Amino acid sequence: MSALIQATSINLTFRPPNRGPVRALQDFALDVGEGEFLSIVGPSGCGKSSFLSVLLGLIKPDSGDLTLRGKPVTGPGNDRAMVFQDFGLLPWRTIQHNVELGLELKGVPKRPRHETSQRFIEMVGLRGFEGHYPHELSGGMKQRVGLARALATDPDVLLMDEPFAALDAQTRDLMQVELLRIWQEARKTVLFVTHQIEEAIYLSDRVMVMTARPGRAKRTFMIPLPRPRDYEMRTTPAFNDLKLAIWNELKDEIKI
Repeated sequence: MSALIQATSINLTFRPPNRGPVRALQDFALDVGEGEFLSIVGPSGCGKSSFLSVLLGLIKPDSGDLTLRGKPVTGPGNDRAMVFQDFGLLPWRTIQHNVELGLELKGVPKRPRHETSQRFIEMVGLRGFEGHYPHELSGGMKQRVGLARALATDPDVLLMDEPFAALDAQTRDLMQVELLRIWQEARKTVLFVTHQIEEAIYLSDRVMVMTARPGRAKRTFMIPLPRPRDYEMRTTPAFNDLKLAIWNELKDEIKI
């Protein structure tokens, strides 16, 4: 598997006004292969989301090297798309027009824009809801719209920052199953941030554990569970052994 993303010695410090500096990342490093699903887990405030912002090109690190397909990441680009925790849908736009937003900003003409949005709306299971508005949808459906919007721009990398955190437990489990189905169809490279170890194991090829702030890569676990994965896999000894191993690596970083 070729490396698509490479981060080496990333250092990032925030300097809020009237407060001392906050070091978010220290010598952070990772690599992500083409088509890989990699999850990052770590304690609150360890810099997981900050690294996604660096990779998205919204924040410039103090030092370090970050490349995508061998080229330095210097700002936002069409090769990356983000799926947010809070859905981020525009309430005055229909579902179809929300999905088309990124294509519109890229200057894609109306007809191909419509065809593309229809394809991804169908992929996420929302055919028939094109004319609805966000307030008419459940939380899980809103997150599907956010996923369709991100995929419609055909990014190389899909960044997901705790996308299911706002959902109830049952909807979250169903969205995990749906995400795997969509990922297996779209075959995008995914970098997924979560606090849930079970979620990370179920979805991922590898799981990285980060240290407490300043965030560093502590240990990365291979997830050798076969694909396609079903929900019942969570009850197997292999799954529970991985869960315990990752928890043992993570628990010392959590401060109460």
